[in-house]
Amino acid sequence: MSSWQDSFNKFTGKTRFVVSRLFVHLAGSEVTPFLGVLNRAVREIVASEGNLEVAGERLVEVCQSLLQYDTYWQSAANEGDVIWDEGEAGDFFDELFTDSASRYLSSGDNEDDEVDDQPLTLSPTGNLVVMITVAFEGEVPDIEADLASMDAMTLALKALINLHYQEKLRGIQIHFSPARLGDELDNEQLLLNFSELIPL
Repeated sequence: MSSWQDSFNKFTGKTRFVVSRLFVHLAGSEVTPFLGVLNRAVREIVASEGNLEVAGERLVEVCQSLLQYDTYWQSAANEGDVIWDEGEAGDFFDELFTDSASRYLSSGDNEDDEVDDQPLTLSPTGNLVVMITVAFEGEVPDIEADLASMDAMTLALKALINLHYQEKLRGIQIHFSPARLGDELDNEQLLLNFSELIPL
C-alpha cells in the first residue's frame, strides 16, 4: 500500500490492521523437544476455541522456544498485508489460516486423538516448519519487513511477544508440519509444499 494512502487513512481516523504469516523451517533431531511445545500450544488454542489470552500465552511460549532453537533454523519466509477494514482483515486472516491448515502434514483442529498423547519425534535429518499467523492493530516494522534473515526473524519473533503483552493482537493461529506421529517431511516434500521458504 502506498504511503499517501496510508497517510490518508490515518488522517480519516481508520484503524490500521496488519495480517501476517511467518514461516520458520528447522531441521534435526535436536529440535524434537520443541515439537512438544508446539503440540501443546495447538491443542490448548483449539480447546480454548480461539481465546485470545490463551492463544497469546501459547504464542509467547512458541516464539521464545523458536528463539532458543535459532541454531537449527534453516530457512524462513513471511507474507502479509495492511488492511484498513476489520472485516477484510478477518477474511484475509481466515484465508491464511485455511492455507496453513491444509499444508502438507500440517497440524489442524482435526488431530487424531489416538496419537495425541504419544511423543512426536524428528529424525536426525527431519524437517519441521512452523507457521504463525497473526492479525494486529497498528504498525510494527519488525514484523512487516522481509524476514528472510536470521536477524530480521529474531526481531519479528520478539515483536510478536511484545504485541501480546501490549494487547494489540486480534487473531493468532499456530500450525506446524509434520504434526502426526510417524510422519516425516523430507527435503523434496519441503520444496514442493513450502516453496516460499528462503535459506537463511
